[in-house]
Amino acid sequence: MSTRNYDIMEAGGIPIKTWTRGVAFEEEAKQQLANISRMPFVHKWVAAMPDVHLGKGATIGSVVPTVGAVIPAAVGVDIGCGMMAVKTNMTANQLPDNLFEMRCAIEKAVPHGRSSGRGRNTRDVGAWHNLPEDVVQAWLPISQQFDVLKEKHRVLKNTNNVNHLGTLGTGNHFIEMCLDEHDSVWFMLHSGSRGVGNRIGTHFIEVAKKEMERWMIQLPDRDLAYLPEGSEHFDHYIEAVEWAQNFAKINRQVMMQRVINAARSVLNFNFEANIEAVNCHHNYVSRENHYDKNVLVTRKGAVRARKGEMGIIPGSMGAKSFIVRGLGNEESFCSCSHGAGRVMSRTQAKKVVSLEEHKKATENVECRKDASVIDETPSAYKPIEKVMEAQKDLVEIVYTLKQVVCVKG
Repeated sequence: MSTRNYDIMEAGGIPIKTWTRGVAFEEEAKQQLANISRMPFVHKWVAAMPDVHLGKGATIGSVVPTVGAVIPAAVGVDIGCGMMAVKTNMTANQLPDNLFEMRCAIEKAVPHGRSSGRGRNTRDVGAWHNLPEDVVQAWLPISQQFDVLKEKHRVLKNTNNVNHLGTLGTGNHFIEMCLDEHDSVWFMLHSGSRGVGNRIGTHFIEVAKKEMERWMIQLPDRDLAYLPEGSEHFDHYIEAVEWAQNFAKINRQVMMQRVINAARSVLNFNFEANIEAVNCHHNYVSRENHYDKNVLVTRKGAVRARKGEMGIIPGSMGAKSFIVRGLGNEESFCSCSHGAGRVMSRTQAKKVVSLEEHKKATENVECRKDASVIDETPSAYKPIEKVMEAQKDLVEIVYTLKQVVCVKG
């Protein structure tokens, strides 16, 4: 008798293995996965994580291994988006009863989508106007390669790049202070390559579409336009996306240090951080070997979970989050979910969730409780406990975290 924890969906192409038992999975997302499964260069099968939901072009929560080509939309435009978490030597009893000042200090230390007065115009909201020295220093190691990219791609010449380094962004990006099951204090954040990564992703999706038109290649979905390996555009994309992934990782490191410094200033004592630190992407492309084949794995809303590899799976604001260890399940191409996954769109959430419902769902969290964050309210996401149960063969839980402070982008 089989003990597998996934189901197989047949859709006219290669199989689609879905880790979605007990979790809502909309028909539109199934159709997107079916479209991907019919691409001729996908290796073995497509893997769908339990947080899978409809995305632009390619499904969020999908793992797509390819040979000889890459689909830019299967990475998306939030290139290198991911998570970082650090454990401290603090415990809950060292925190003040009221954490409002802590939230304000974090919001002041890290520009975000709701920041005011930091930029000269609307485009600069959430960006640095006067660069702090730590941001300048963090930019230096990656600036030279970016100059090379700008010469190759004119579309990158007018981006916010360095002004977005060390900033949070908008939407579902966040910074949190959490407690684990032993009452240890953690800091956790979610962000990526910001405006410059978006420009890179958008540019190459359009380049791929034009290539498909030039070669008159018919696709099940225009957004699945691809770049064949060996072409100049393929090489340029891989070079640019790797740079953006590096930017995203550094971005999280800069923000995390600023959050730690802000917390130290509020608490007025020094504490040790980075006791256990994890910094992982969940929108990216990686060269890997699976089933004796060198492949390009695009994970869009998925975390690599090789055996022993640490990862972060956050729930919604007000819910639990998890620090996990990969089990190295090859059936999922050593992957797991990147979070809970949306169960309703932002527009729908704003229509059906009341402010009172949002306040009740986040009553034990120091966070914004106004109408502007209802699209991120807990009920807009799948229950994280069900998501974790559906992928129990992909990861093991090491720590369970509960938010006490949440700053939304």
